[in-house]
Amino acid sequence: MMTKLSVNINKIATLRNSRGGNNPDVVKAAIDVQLFGADGVTVHPRPDERHIRYKDVREIKKIIKTEFNIEGNCREQKFIDLVLETKPDQVTLVPDELGQLTSDHGWDTIKNKKYLTDIISVFKKAGIRVSIFVDPVIEMVSGAAETGTDRIELYTEGYARQFATGKKQEAVNPYVAAAKKAKESGLGLNAGHDLDLHNLKFFKQNIPWLDEVSIGHALISDAIYLGLENSIQLYKRQLAE
Repeated sequence: MMTKLSVNINKIATLRNSRGGNNPDVVKAAIDVQLFGADGVTVHPRPDERHIRYKDVREIKKIIKTEFNIEGNCREQKFIDLVLETKPDQVTLVPDELGQLTSDHGWDTIKNKKYLTDIISVFKKAGIRVSIFVDPVIEMVSGAAETGTDRIELYTEGYARQFATGKKQEAVNPYVAAAKKAKESGLGLNAGHDLDLHNLKFFKQNIPWLDEVSIGHALISDAIYLGLENSIQLYKRQLAE
């Protein structure tokens, strides 16, 4: 099956915000990412708006022609309101703490089962597909299946770190096991965090039923050297059958 590539454009916004003004133009970046072949655009607004701003999300919604994925901390009412207002194709719920530098763990789906079940139903009633960030732990995948979520997103930093040491198979094994459990449970499967041109193909080969990957930091970093259009096409190639 074809795995979709959603490009996270947070880093474009970080670059813009570092200087003020509107260069690079985040909305134009979203338009171009689509033109250059990505299957979707991902944004992760945070309460301090240190990269993607809430205004950006509203502007991107107006021009989006592919899939729109909004990630974020659903314990922030401001985030919930934004998602319900803009109605993206997918919302990815991340257990961020206030001021967190980057997402670094998945949900404890057992401990937070009632909370997740309630908040997921809010988004699903609005017609928005829901994915939740989960570590590659069988119990957490099983717990996710009981919340009513449509998909899980496997948090892949651990895979990337171990892959970089040369232990490729050991790196991917827990993800394969978690992915199989998700499939058995009827859950769709996304993945993201530190996936790049070195480790993406091996991940996809071992989990061919992967629905979507969301990639930002590595792809935008590659684009500095390789160009944005070329980088998107290179990532798409890693996901090809």
